[in-house]
Amino acid sequence: MDMTHQNTNPCSLLVVIVNYRTAHLTIDCLRSLEGEVRSRPDTRVVVVDNASGDHSAEAINAAIADNRWESWAAVLPSDHNGGFAYGNNLAIRPTLQTPDPPSYFLLLNSDTQVRPGVFKALIGFMEQHSDVGIVGSSLENPDGTIWSTAFRFPSVLGELEHGVRLGIVSKLLAKWAVVQRMTDEPQQVDWLPGASMMIRRQVFESVGLMDENYFLYYEETDFCLQAKRNGWSCWYVPDGSVMHIAGASTGVTSRDDRPKRLPQYLFDSRRRYFLKNHGFLYAALADLTWSLSFAFWRMRRAVQRKPDADPPYLLLDSLQNSVFLKWGSKGL
Repeated sequence: MDMTHQNTNPCSLLVVIVNYRTAHLTIDCLRSLEGEVRSRPDTRVVVVDNASGDHSAEAINAAIADNRWESWAAVLPSDHNGGFAYGNNLAIRPTLQTPDPPSYFLLLNSDTQVRPGVFKALIGFMEQHSDVGIVGSSLENPDGTIWSTAFRFPSVLGELEHGVRLGIVSKLLAKWAVVQRMTDEPQQVDWLPGASMMIRRQVFESVGLMDENYFLYYEETDFCLQAKRNGWSCWYVPDGSVMHIAGASTGVTSRDDRPKRLPQYLFDSRRRYFLKNHGFLYAALADLTWSLSFAFWRMRRAVQRKPDADPPYLLLDSLQNSVFLKWGSKGL
């Protein structure tokens, strides 16, 4: 995609939004970006339509024309839905190959709306810290409450803490828990959600693009791990804020409905993450730890008659998708 005919100013920030059948939300996201782009005219926005098949691309193009956003926004249609990493890479890859690529790339979910000042907060932080390769904003629910966006890398002990759900165990394993306690100050984290993630260009030059073998989930975790292994740090910056309607495209993380059965691609991504980054023995130990600890929780929940808030068939699906039964699948 070439936007040079629309705006002759060099682009220092490329915003990438991957849309899949959420055209109305994507248009709302673009509308929220209008003021930010006005404050930073060297911004371009690319909406990658991941083969929605529902006239999303036409609707978004019409909104761009109606609102006169052509100077900074454009739609890049994909011929098939390759997932989150694939969609983002479709816009990022050719941009990196231009003579003067942007200094920063901001990944935004289609179900987000940026709050005023987010560009200044995130770019300002990166300009002050040359070793920081990835930053993420705080994420708000539609009602303005903040939800956790600071995470540790998955590990065997993290799987135990998440599965067993016992207070004393969680206290003992607090520094391995995947969900990290957030503060009101910038803090270094292991990884951040791709719903709002700004990446320095040099990170792509160091580690390459995101792994397209992940269809959805764990691709940003993997990318942050590769960045860390190449000397880049990752930070949560609460001064920048983005509203996020979780699960609008997938329904997996929706907070308004009863939990749904988790999709196959999530289990495929989890298995790939452990196998790719830690090998079979570690992945097997992680699977065994999770299954046993989660089975213990399910028994305790039944005995104590606690509410059942887990997705249906989670234990069965976890066992069926373990490395013991699916070693060698999904390109590994």
